[in-house]
Amino acid sequence: MEGDIFSGFGNGTRVNGKVLQTFQKSFVQVQDILDQNRLLINEINQNHESRIPDNLSRNVGLIKELNNNIRRVVDVYADLSSSFTRSMEASSEGDSAGTFKSDGKASQKRIRSG
Repeated sequence: MEGDIFSGFGNGTRVNGKVLQTFQKSFVQVQDILDQNRLLINEINQNHESRIPDNLSRNVGLIKELNNNIRRVVDVYADLSSSFTRSMEASSEGDSAGTFKSDGKASQKRIRSG
């Protein structure tokens, strides 16, 4: 169910269902890009082995596309990392307020004054 909170980690950390959807979407996106990169690399290798001038010049564009795809993967992982950090901070703030975890037990975190 969308928006449900449940214990996603063994230590009782709460994870929002929307966060998990974001992770899944990101991982699928990354896998699609990596699959495309595999095809690009195979074509680049075939062109290189052929030593045909037109194929070798085509590799320039293919390698640029490969580099752009790698950049896209890095960007997706950076966004994913930021989302994860924000969700864990939000979860931690929720826990410190004495909210209920998925097991129905109240979470009472002691907050030290600085």
